[in-house]
Amino acid sequence: MLKIENLHAEIDGKKILNGLSLEVGAGKVHAIMGPNGAGKSTLAYVLGGRPGYEITEGSATFAGQDLLELEPHERAAAGLFLGFQYPVEIPGVSNVQFLREALNSQRKARGEEPLSGGEFLKLAKEKAGLLRMDMEMLKRNVNVGFSGGEKKRAEMVQMGILDPKFAVLDETDSGLDIDALKIVGEGINAIMRAPDKAVLLITHYQRLLDYVKPDVVHVLAKGRIVKTGGPELALELEREGYEAVAA
Repeated sequence: MLKIENLHAEIDGKKILNGLSLEVGAGKVHAIMGPNGAGKSTLAYVLGGRPGYEITEGSATFAGQDLLELEPHERAAAGLFLGFQYPVEIPGVSNVQFLREALNSQRKARGEEPLSGGEFLKLAKEKAGLLRMDMEMLKRNVNVGFSGGEKKRAEMVQMGILDPKFAVLDETDSGLDIDALKIVGEGINAIMRAPDKAVLLITHYQRLLDYVKPDVVHVLAKGRIVKTGGPELALELEREGYEAVAA
């Protein structure tokens, strides 16, 4: 579903990704772990199409398309979802308004009919229920006044409503307490565990992987994948640290 080959990327002349290669098939969850500064968030931003990152070499294809040639909104319409480490606040725009516009924009790009207000609210209520989020929260401005855990849960509701084929989740566990971590993990499983979907889960710690059990774990260091293994690799990293395992 996602295939990255020899990807090199830099920002402001600083090289971040140095020949990264990775392939994620449908129905799979891949976790990427690594120390600070390894290039994990850069990989997420490059896949999502964030401005400012220059691709100097390599390729990335998604569902048979050249991902790097698509604009960010085209990537989203094609089924790519990017979950941010720090979801942004949008004062003056309610979650319901934002999500309905986003969903119907994507549906239009795919040649599908827009959802009516009633249809959308029914869908939003269903997906909010998966994350144990009250609909009143979705009537508030996007992430304004939300706690860290509420922001992450709201973002997972967004993912459920948009129903992507592929989710890149950048440190979704950041800022979550024990209860919120379980809720978010269960939400990811409910929304994205399917034969025709896939997840690239970027995290520092093994704790989220107790709930979203990966098929494959990669270690990213100095801008490239230096080790790949099964779920047991995450436990090894937790015990021994990145330096010992990735050496």
